[in-house]
Amino acid sequence: MEIKPKFGYDQLLFGMKQNDVEAIYGKPNHSFIDDEDNVIMLYNLLKARLTFYAEEDFKLGYIIISNPNAVLFGEKIISKNANESKAFLSKKGLKSFESESFDTVTNLFNEDFWTILQTEFDEVIKVEIGAIIKNQDEFDWKF
Repeated sequence: MEIKPKFGYDQLLFGMKQNDVEAIYGKPNHSFIDDEDNVIMLYNLLKARLTFYAEEDFKLGYIIISNPNAVLFGEKIISKNANESKAFLSKKGLKSFESESFDTVTNLFNEDFWTILQTEFDEVIKVEIGAIIKNQDEFDWKF
């Protein structure tokens, strides 16, 4: 399953609606509404959490992935060393990362690709990707 920054994950594309996702993967294993009225859908098979933005007509805008088989630019990323991952991604265009730590977790954020590597014990444990904003207030939907 491929993680595609700016685009999506596996067959998912930013901008899909819930029914588009369900047509491919079926009903989610769990779903709920968060504090901002966004719809969150969890798929165990994908090991992914999908966020459909309420303010954007419930389009898929954010994905959190913890699938150990997920690949990013052709390489498995989950469980990979954080520094090795940063060096690898730098060669793929994700040049700079802002670092934010809390408790035992560190988030490495690249704004140009709206990609976060969440690390713990110097290993990547999750990858978060979001739809890119192409203007100050408009998303670059891919679907």
